[in-house]
Amino acid sequence: MVSRDDEQIDIAEAALLIAAEEYPRLDVETYLDKLDHFGDLAREQAAGSHGAVDLITALNSTLFERLAFRGNSESYYDPRNSFLNEVIDRRIGIPITLTVVYIDVARRIGFPVKGVGLPFHFIAKHEAESGDIFIDPFNKGRLLGAAGCADLVTEMGGGRIELQHEHLEAVSTKQILIRMLSNLLGIYATSDHRRALSTVERILLMNPESAPHIRDRGLLLASIGDSANAIFELKRYLELATNAADADSVREQIKSIRQTQARLN
Repeated sequence: MVSRDDEQIDIAEAALLIAAEEYPRLDVETYLDKLDHFGDLAREQAAGSHGAVDLITALNSTLFERLAFRGNSESYYDPRNSFLNEVIDRRIGIPITLTVVYIDVARRIGFPVKGVGLPFHFIAKHEAESGDIFIDPFNKGRLLGAAGCADLVTEMGGGRIELQHEHLEAVSTKQILIRMLSNLLGIYATSDHRRALSTVERILLMNPESAPHIRDRGLLLASIGDSANAIFELKRYLELATNAADADSVREQIKSIRQTQARLN
């Protein structure tokens, strides 16, 4: 799927294929059919609507009132929030997965919506002639202007980061998928190295020259005992990131892995 050009990637199908790694018996078509049904409901709700705000109101009414999708503030770091099948079944998720649902259902009624990767939060936007309309699916589809986005970033970041113009740009489908996987990586990194490794490898399918993820793959391979491939990846990281701030630390990691190999041999 991700070998295709970005505009040819079905965001919902790709997200379900990420979930299928965790749920091997997952029937992707069944969940695409559910999204079709959500689209049918939204189309009925939007009948006779004219203009972007009316269509957004119809989408919000369908997703957040009739279907009761909501943001999971209580268990934000539950991995299920990052798997689209679970989000569809449980009607609860994190900003990026709820935005994926929003984008896909909007597409099914012919209303173009894109993802926006704000610092600390993920939202949607519709690009209208009169100006961009920002939508926050995690908060029941509330509408935000640029000032509202800035306030959100300031609030969530504790004032550490100010909103920049580039933060409001639409991101690609692959960037959305990478951010979804990055959320999972953050959950798994300290507690489940095999799942973390699988997640990094899927990120590298889309961004094979990402030096930080090559480093992470090397460290994770070392943690599960694959010393030869760990050293290979860490050396590749040093070649790609010649001025990396952690270069000395990575060299020490390579040295430590070699010493462990020698003891085992």
